[in-house]
Amino acid sequence: MTKSFLKRLTAVSLVLVFGLLISCGKKEKITAIGATEGEVSIVAWPGYIERGETDKAYDWVTEFEKSSGCKVTVKTAATSDEMVALMNEGGFDLVTASGDASLRLIAGGKVQEINIDLIPSWKEVDARLQNAPWHTVDGKHYGVPYQWGPNVLMYNKKVFKTAPTSWNVVFEEQKLPDGKTNKGRVQAFDGPIYIADAALYLKKAKPELGINDPYELDEKQYNAAIELLKKQRQLVPKYWHDAMVQVDDFKKEGLVASSTWPFQVNLLTADKQPVGSVVPVEGATGWADTTMLHKDSKHVNCAYKWMEHSISAKVQGDLASWFGSVPSVPAACKGNALLTDEGCATNGFDNFEKISFWRTPVENCSGGRKCVPYKKWAEDYIAIIGSK
Repeated sequence: MTKSFLKRLTAVSLVLVFGLLISCGKKEKITAIGATEGEVSIVAWPGYIERGETDKAYDWVTEFEKSSGCKVTVKTAATSDEMVALMNEGGFDLVTASGDASLRLIAGGKVQEINIDLIPSWKEVDARLQNAPWHTVDGKHYGVPYQWGPNVLMYNKKVFKTAPTSWNVVFEEQKLPDGKTNKGRVQAFDGPIYIADAALYLKKAKPELGINDPYELDEKQYNAAIELLKKQRQLVPKYWHDAMVQVDDFKKEGLVASSTWPFQVNLLTADKQPVGSVVPVEGATGWADTTMLHKDSKHVNCAYKWMEHSISAKVQGDLASWFGSVPSVPAACKGNALLTDEGCATNGFDNFEKISFWRTPVENCSGGRKCVPYKKWAEDYIAIIGSK
């Protein structure tokens, strides 16, 4: 991880520490794993917790349940906002949170510090992730790295004989290689954090705006991103947040380009659909997900058992193969029958520095600047989606 990347996130971490100190109380991390409680409940992204129901080859739940005695239940969430809402409601033990949710959960006191000494495989976690600022605040760890990857540009190979090189195919109205325009044929993500995708595109398309970090936007930079998204609204017939619905949309709705996760690309490719994916010249936003423990978890021992299980090389490799993501454990990149030895390179293991990882925008950003906070992002993006 570069020093500049850490510097950009330091301000966020410091600001959130104060919220943490106020709201977290004095709950202490556990010092030993006791008898398991028989169950553990997890809020997860679609495709993240598989028990072989979709494909028998992908199952990292059944053996865990047998060996630990902890029955796993899963509640899927389609957006980071939904994950935060579910954790605020309570009743869950763990969540696989992206950076735009993890810092909110830490600041809100909804997750507890974990004891990495109770997770033997922690030492196997990628060094670039062990102290990542989206789960580490004031030197304390609030979760175990799970998987990471970019938000790629998915495109229809029948329309684009060669891969598009820019995100402009989803942001700017234009004629496509098949002679038709992109109006009504592109999708965008149904989540306020997508404003960062617009900002990342503008960083290169309009350098005069001076955008350095797509999550730290002053009023002028933010307004430019909002205006771009308002124009994009005229191109987008339907926004996506459910991965499986987007897969269906690309089969039936005549869509030709969209931001997406590698998971959808893999599913469509397996179904012999003519899609490809690329990280354009502007780069990509992305996610680095962390398994976090609810502060009021009633199944802490099972939760710790799962966190250890989740970073085993076998689980990490199988999941990366299934989702199209990158393991948080480099050892998973070799010897996994499903991922294969080329899988990590294919999924972008060496692209870490090229990804602008999701995190929560805050008002007090780096350099003493005032930036537009996430609450405003949420309000404005909801208005854009509902404007047509």
